[in-house]
Amino acid sequence: MPASAATQLIDKRQPAPRLLAHYDANARALPWRSPPLSPPPEPYVVWLSEVMLQQTTVATVKPRFRRFLERWPTIEALAAAEDEAILSEWAGLGYYARARNLIACAREVVRRGGFPRTVSELRTLPGLGEYTAAAIAAIAFGEKATVVDTNVARVVARFHGIGRPLDQARSEIREMARSMTPTHRPGDFAQAMMDLGATICRPRQPDCSICPLSSDCAAFATGTPEQFPAPKVRASRPHRHGIAWWIERDGAVWLVRRAAKGLLGGMAALPGPEWGVEPPSQPVAVTISHGFTHFTLDLHIASRAEPQGKGWWQPLDKLAEAGLPTLYAKAAGAMLSRKESLAA
Repeated sequence: MPASAATQLIDKRQPAPRLLAHYDANARALPWRSPPLSPPPEPYVVWLSEVMLQQTTVATVKPRFRRFLERWPTIEALAAAEDEAILSEWAGLGYYARARNLIACAREVVRRGGFPRTVSELRTLPGLGEYTAAAIAAIAFGEKATVVDTNVARVVARFHGIGRPLDQARSEIREMARSMTPTHRPGDFAQAMMDLGATICRPRQPDCSICPLSSDCAAFATGTPEQFPAPKVRASRPHRHGIAWWIERDGAVWLVRRAAKGLLGGMAALPGPEWGVEPPSQPVAVTISHGFTHFTLDLHIASRAEPQGKGWWQPLDKLAEAGLPTLYAKAAGAMLSRKESLAA
């Protein structure tokens, strides 16, 4: 069919046909996606990518996703892997509860004999919230599910002229997104909305001139689309202090594994007591600052002679293989830089 004839078949009053036509021509090539109008990717691929993409950028996830698939090409392989190997491979991606849920979910899916197909059944798997379950159902199984992440919520809010902060309009936005979602190609529609929010309907400087929905967009009609939705009012985060021990011997540093539950649960770490609100009174070698979702932290690193806690000696020339999360990788880097400067 000629392009002009195909264009005439698009109902200009409905956003889905216009958006899907735009997606067919402009879809981002991502390693976890199938091209538009192609058979859907494996549920394992969709699930793994969606878990990784929570609170993490596409640019960061791309190489890590490929590494995961090379190491564990199937969910059966992932389910059979050692916890420590998966946690180490996850190091640097942050939000480490995701890695623990990843392990539990993989083993539960294998126990069940495969992924369930519906949102309600997917929600029964460990770590799968409403968004992730809907994304898997729509993209992997073609189920009509309402997929709303932050990018999609912003597109919906602008299209319908919702001026309130996103967290104050969740129910309204979800209902509007549901009404916009077509029965035909719901997975491609969900990904098209994600692409639109990530590349065109950006938080700042949206490129409305190339948006396929701008002609009916309420925010665009105001002349100030960037003001929709209103920004979230962020509360100030409390500040904490922590101590980490740097115990070095014969070209190796003593590492421990944090408790399975809690922040950075199950991850490799420098030993040290629980974090508190008061700075240490003892001398420290270096201090690094780090931000978590709900608080900020100054981690003070002090030298000690004897090992603390149950752990292992990690050769310094293989420190990158230890799977340290970002906090402790920064701490180790600061101590090694200090050591080099003192030796110079």
